[in-house]
Amino acid sequence: MSDLAAVQDILRKTFGFSAFRPGQDEIVSAILGGSDVLAVMPTGSGKSLCYQLPALLRGGLTVVVSPLIALMRNQVAQLRGYGVPAAALNSSNDQSENRAVLESLARAELRLLYVAPERLLKPETLELLKRAKATMLAVDEAHCISQWGHDFRPEYAALGTVPDALGQVQTVAFTATADAATRADILQKLFGKAPAVFVHGFDRPNLRLAMQAKAGGRKQILDFVKNHEGQSGIVYCASRRKTEEISEYLRGEGVKALPYHAGMEPTARSRNQDAFLQEDGVVMAATVAFGMGIDKPDVRFILHADMPANVESYYQEIGRAGRDGLPADTLTLYGVGDIRLRRLQIDDGDASDEQKRVERQRLNALVSLCESPRCRRQTLLAYFGETAAPCGLCDFCCDGAEVIDGTIAAQKAMSAIVRTGSRFGTEHLTKILIGEPTEAIVKFGHDKLPTFGVGKEYGAPEWRSIFRQLNGAGVITLDVTGFGSWSVSEAGRRVLKGSDKITLRKDTLKSGRKVGSRAARAGANAAALADGAAGDPELFEALRKRRSELAKEQRVAAYVVFADKTLIDMVRLKPRTTSEMSMVHGVGEAKLRQYGQVFLDTIRAHAGGL
Repeated sequence: MSDLAAVQDILRKTFGFSAFRPGQDEIVSAILGGSDVLAVMPTGSGKSLCYQLPALLRGGLTVVVSPLIALMRNQVAQLRGYGVPAAALNSSNDQSENRAVLESLARAELRLLYVAPERLLKPETLELLKRAKATMLAVDEAHCISQWGHDFRPEYAALGTVPDALGQVQTVAFTATADAATRADILQKLFGKAPAVFVHGFDRPNLRLAMQAKAGGRKQILDFVKNHEGQSGIVYCASRRKTEEISEYLRGEGVKALPYHAGMEPTARSRNQDAFLQEDGVVMAATVAFGMGIDKPDVRFILHADMPANVESYYQEIGRAGRDGLPADTLTLYGVGDIRLRRLQIDDGDASDEQKRVERQRLNALVSLCESPRCRRQTLLAYFGETAAPCGLCDFCCDGAEVIDGTIAAQKAMSAIVRTGSRFGTEHLTKILIGEPTEAIVKFGHDKLPTFGVGKEYGAPEWRSIFRQLNGAGVITLDVTGFGSWSVSEAGRRVLKGSDKITLRKDTLKSGRKVGSRAARAGANAAALADGAAGDPELFEALRKRRSELAKEQRVAAYVVFADKTLIDMVRLKPRTTSEMSMVHGVGEAKLRQYGQVFLDTIRAHAGGL
């Protein structure tokens, strides 16, 4: 039997998967051939299996570097559920747990050992792993190595010394979010020799993308969440306080919502995380501290209540939805205040001037994505250097967005900026354009300007959108160190003089489009259809309930028992015997022994009650 055929046998018997996902086979073949590897693969495409399968086929010890303890624990629990000898060595283990891990290492029983970079870099850990004859180093979330990566970790940057310290072991690295600059940094810092590089694209076709200007406050959030009733989701907030406020508001509206942020009391934070992992239909209102360590495959929606930091952060955060390949929805709310906050965070940070310049460009790219006059997926993939046809699923494709010549509106806005000395922000300039004589406008004599009242064809929400779009297009710039005043760039002066034109999205010039758009509803309905599993939602709910009970009993995440995709396959096939159960997606030999009869009983009980 060839190595690849032997791996496919492990894939079926251990993990219960009938075939490789796209791109996995060539990466596994390269690893089995002895090459070092850097692989960039979309979230949910099965990166972990690419190093887990060779580790099981070849034997020996594979050391996996993982950035978060929560992520390690969940991955180890999942592997053990499949009958794979895996363990984690970290500070959250008690003495007996770590002693058991060390004994297993000494007896050469482990195939995968998960460890944080801080512990791995300690001389005593390196010596221990060298004695254990580690054969491969697998670096998960490899973008953390790069200063250009959105989750840069100094400890990750030092991992380049580890392969030699372990005896020149094979090195493989995986990430879902690495643009060209980040990939170059990983190659330079981690690998002693040129690895095989696989970039398998960034498209997540099961995710529906939508973005909207903030217009309705909390109502926008509630409308979107209510469209996903009974489904698990994450609402990302820019501050700890907002996570508490939003979760309380949603609970008051009948949503099973919980907060999560780094400032919470650890026991409460852990309790909320466990509820999200073990129960169905929990909505977590969280800061970005929540997510990287949560490998929950059935998150059905991601809502950004505030604009993310940059395109990479946006991509990774929405990537936490739909990891099971089933439909999932995303919605990002944004406003000028968000843009100003993000610029301030960049300018006040400790990064070098060069890195700040790159971060500003990345933020500009996100603003452009928010106000883009074309398919969201096209715009997002173009940022990562990929081309795509219109997706037909995002809010732009579903609801349409007529593009108009915005040159005259842009000239009016920039005239107001120039005539007021480039010293004022959006709200003051908007009042000038619509002709509202506020106390400040009268005080400065701006009611006497030729621009006063020239923009009455639009209301305040439309002019706010125009300023956002002009900023995204680079024709005006925001003074983030002052009080949010606007100035006109060189590109803007060409538009102001009439030598260049600019287009604007007509739909963004309508105030407050309702969030429950056709795109959002279509996504919710598609996910509900998948959850209903071919017309038998009652059985699906019975299986989910049994799964949740088992997860709580065993104190593991629900997906460690079975993922939604497995339950849906059970509903479709309705197995009656253990042999038929073994044909269900995701039911390997160990899972069949542990859970097969329990779920067969649930299916049988449901059939008896029909």
